[in-house]
Amino acid sequence: MAKLLLNLRNVPDDEADEVRAWLKQARIAFYETKPSPWGVSHGGIWLEQDDDLPQARALMADYQHARGARARADAEQARREGRAETFAGLLRHRPLYVLGLLLAIVVILGVTLALPWWLLG
Repeated sequence: MAKLLLNLRNVPDDEADEVRAWLKQARIAFYETKPSPWGVSHGGIWLEQDDDLPQARALMADYQHARGARARADAEQARREGRAETFAGLLRHRPLYVLGLLLAIVVILGVTLALPWWLLG
């Protein structure tokens, strides 16, 4: 029976392409299911043989560790070079967006804190 290796929900295309590439390189048979038209399923990468699951999981763990390290290094480099997004930068470039979000947070907090008193009173 096939085993799901990777649910493609919120997976960037480059990551899915890299997973497909190392599965092919390791000669692990797999197939993909496509997302449903109504958004119920987002598709996935499935292993054809159950026996390949331990090897594929080990490769996936190594891949995710390396990808995480690469992402952290890229974020650190962007921070050092001043390209990283900060609150002050976002406020400077999109003030209405930031103020709208802050207003929404205040409203949600207000309703959350006041609702029990309104219901009990």
